Amino acid sequence: MRQPEGDAPHRPRLPSGWRRFALRLPILLFRAGLGPLFGGRFLLLHHVGRVTGADRHVVLEVVARDPAGGSWTVASGFGPTADWYRNLRRRPQTVVQVGNRHYAVDARFLAPEEGAEIMARYAARHPRTARRLCAFMGLTVDGTTASFREAGRAIPFVRIHAAEQHLR
Repeated sequence: MRQPEGDAPHRPRLPSGWRRFALRLPILLFRAGLGPLFGGRFLLLHHVGRVTGADRHVVLEVVARDPAGGSWTVASGFGPTADWYRNLRRRPQTVVQVGNRHYAVDARFLAPEEGAEIMARYAARHPRTARRLCAFMGLTVDGTTASFREAGRAIPFVRIHAAEQHLR
């Protein structure tokens, strides 16, 4: 369930120190050509800093994918204030790496109702991970589909659509 009326969901603090290093380690693995180790479960998102204009990278979990349609859906566990999310809002055309393939993509920010359905399906496939994500974000769930739908309304989801062919 969502937090009581009037209370915003808890936004996790950004990691620092060894936790930040551990979370950024997958970027190094992708860069070293080891992207296939992640299967299709994670992707490397290239984005441009909205203030600096510098190239940035983040590894994100794929919560849903449509191989036939060439799209991946990701969630912002740090909410709408995450840098990658804000950068993508500014420049939705970018590149992702899935395995060792790079795709030119366009991002679409999903409505809360779409997020609700995505979260319900994700929780059915990965119940423990879904509970942890919700707890991390300060969202209370009781394990029911309805509670995961409610949590999904508060989580920012992005659908990333690929151009017809991969870049390399």
